[in-house]
Formats: sequence, structure tokens, C-alpha cells
Amino acid sequence: MTQVNPAALAIAADLDAQRTQGKILGHLHGIPILLKNNIATADEMANTAGSYALAGAKVPRDSTMAAKLRKAGAILLGKTNLSQWANYRSFNTSNGWSASGGQTQGAYYPGQDPSGSSSGSGVASSLGLALACLGTETDGSIISPSNKNNIVGIKPTVGLTSRDLVVPISEHQDTVGPMARTVLDAAYLLAAIAGKSPYDNYTDAIPFENIPDYVAACRLSALHGKRIGVPRNVIDLQSDDSNAPVITAFDAALDILRSGGATIIDNANFTGFEAARDNPYSSVVLEADFISDLPKEYLSQLSTNPNNVSSVADLRNFTQTDPREDFPERDTMIWDEAIEQQALGNTSPEFWSNYTLNQYLAGPLGVTGALQNYSLDALVLPTSFASHFPAMIGSPVISVPLGAYPADTKVITNRFGNLNTTAPNIPFGISFLGAHFSEELLIGLAYAFEQKTLVRNKIKPYIQPTTELADIVNTRREKARA
Repeated sequence: MTQVNPAALAIAADLDAQRTQGKILGHLHGIPILLKNNIATADEMANTAGSYALAGAKVPRDSTMAAKLRKAGAILLGKTNLSQWANYRSFNTSNGWSASGGQTQGAYYPGQDPSGSSSGSGVASSLGLALACLGTETDGSIISPSNKNNIVGIKPTVGLTSRDLVVPISEHQDTVGPMARTVLDAAYLLAAIAGKSPYDNYTDAIPFENIPDYVAACRLSALHGKRIGVPRNVIDLQSDDSNAPVITAFDAALDILRSGGATIIDNANFTGFEAARDNPYSSVVLEADFISDLPKEYLSQLSTNPNNVSSVADLRNFTQTDPREDFPERDTMIWDEAIEQQALGNTSPEFWSNYTLNQYLAGPLGVTGALQNYSLDALVLPTSFASHFPAMIGSPVISVPLGAYPADTKVITNRFGNLNTTAPNIPFGISFLGAHFSEELLIGLAYAFEQKTLVRNKIKPYIQPTTELADIVNTRREKARA
């Protein structure tokens, strides 16, 4: 956590008073929720994306996500650290680092890489610093930290949840979703935040009038009769020796899915995978979107902007001249490339040619093609291989705990040299992929798998909390009796 809401106790007291009067706002009434520090709130909390460039900046109103949570009765407890600018600044940096929040570490091995960019939300959810957290994803930023922190992460279809007043990277790929310790908790949170917003026209694409009952989708029988495909080439073309325990656990998980009544179709491959992997199409889309979207969708909306940052060029100048931003040790090369190569933003012909090619490779030659060609309900992959194609076409993914690296695992550090990316006891997950707006189906599959395995309960962090909620409640009861 980078900050605690100074009004949290007052909000909790008010919600308790409402409850005693029989007024319940929703399933999250009185429940503490943490937000990633790129989701704006119109209160005393900052929203900086981890940068001093946005220190003191104010928004005119709550983001749609914050407003929906308040409407559901949640206590917005605070903000979580993130990989600065949602991991969209530097090629040489570390997951979970931001200038204003410092370095987040995972709890399952000393110096653990928490993965990015919703790093703080992953660690906070895993340790129970709140019931659950919100994260954001452009390509892997919800499911990857969920993967490494032994939790459930739901990356929704782009447009199911509003990005209004969320610091953007890409309007075509950004989405906001739950990170929680169980599928059921994540389903409750998704139910609270899903839906249309007048501030985000992508939500107009939601194909149903009423949001599905994601909580009711949590059924033990959800796997029965389902056809689930394995894009085996995605695994084979990316795995190395360090992934061996993950692949072994994944293949064993296929038998668990079969035991739940699912039919597994192996080699339901993504035929466009190699072309997408070997070319920069997706990078062009993100660079062009960032050049356009950061000023238009966020900076121009600020009611207070003390550092007068109104463009990516302004942001780069601030970052390179403020010593707190750790430049040049952590570079700005992602922005450098975007400014140099995509000055016209996402209205240029180059953008559209790359965007449409992305849609083709990741859609008909990827996720949607495999679903259709093999008559599948869903796809399944190790989470570490699952994010890229769904990111490009904006389709949903749910990650569930699968296992952890064994005790004899060789410790491997990140390229920046300050965190351990692979080590004993570091968790990993399994992901369910589906068609656009198929979250209800995927939640059911994820829940049934989770309940058959209960992996999360078997992997313990090396950091253990010294105080539980029951300790506080019992202490207060004892004082009241006295």
C-alpha cells in the first residue's frame, strides 16, 4: 500500500450505522477494497501512477470504478503501489517499482519479484490487507501478478468495466478487474464494477441489458460437458527449463479438468502466434494509443495539474529532470520510441494497419479462431503464457492458483538485478480464456477448478501476518464486556 484513505474509519462508521438501521447498500457493504494507484478517487487520496509528475493533481470526480464501489457499500481503504506508469516507461526497471511508492516485493520468497504492473494489488490481496483489490491490465498486468502471488485475477473484456479516470496506456487494450484470494470474492467484486459508463463509450459494446450473475456462476458442476482447448504451440514456442515445474503442473491440471466432466482438446493451436511474436505490431498500437490517450483521457481531465504535464513529451521532460524519478538508471525508452515513431497517435494510417493486423493474428488466427474451429467453450494455458493474444483483441482471462516452484528450484534474478523472478515457493497459476463477454462462463470454470484443488491454501508466504481480524474483534468484545 502507498497510502491509506484518511476517511476510511469515518466511512466505516457511517456504513456500520446504516447497517444497524437496516440499510444495506450491496454485497460489499462495509468491505475494505484497495485500488491500484492509477484509478482516481475524488478524495484526499492521490492518484499518481507512481510518479511525482502527478503529485498534487486532482480529478473533478470519482472514476466510475470508485463510484461503483462506493455505491456497492465498499470502503475504499487505500491505494496500492504499481510498476510505474503501469510498466509503461522503462525497458530497464523492475516490476513493482515506482518513484513515489518504492519497490514492492512478493511474500513467497525473500526479494521476490511481485510481477507487474498491478504488483501492489497482487501482494496486498494475497496477504489480506483488504478483502480484494482492483488492478488494471493492458497486457498481463492483472493476471501476471495474480500468477506470482497465489491469487485469483480476472482480466475482463475491454469495455465490461469502465476506464474513466484511470491513467491510460491504450484505449484498445486497457481494462480494470478484480484481484482476490478466491474466485467467489473476485466474482462479487466484478459484479460491483461491471456495467456501462457515460464516460467510456467502449462500455456501450456490452451485449446484455443486465449484468450476468457472476456470483451464481460459481458452481461445482461448471466444468461438466465443456470443451476446453489447449493452444499447445503457445507453450512449446515459449517454454524453457525454468518453466518445467509449471508445465508439469499444468498437464496434471488437465486431468483435473477431465475429472470435472470437461473434454480436453489438445493442440487447439494459435496459428498466428509466431507471426505476432516475431513482429512489433502490438508495440506500435500501444505507443500510438499512449501518445493520444494519456493527454485526452486523463491529463486534460484534471481539475488541478501542479506540474503542468499535458503530453507524453511533458511527462518525459519532468521524469528526466526530477531526481526522484531515478533517471537515467531507469530509462524512458518506451516513451522515447513512442514520441519519435508515433507522433500522430492513433489516428495515423500506420496505427490502423498494425491494429487490424493484430486483430487478425490474435482473433481468427488466435483466440476466436481456436474457439470456433474446435467448437470450444474455452481455452486453458499456464498463466505465464496466457496474456498476449487476449490483450490484443480485448478478450477475457481468469487466472487461478495452480502450484509453486519446488524447493530445489534454482534462483533466477530479473534483468535489473534486484529481484528474484524464479525461486522455491514462488507461486504460478492456470488461466481460462474465452470469447468476449464470456466472464460468466469462465468464472464457473475457474471456480470448479479452484474448489477441486484448493491450491491457494497449500502455498504459504514466508511472511505471515501477526494480527488477524478475529484478534481485533475479540479484543474489542473483551473491552466492551469490561
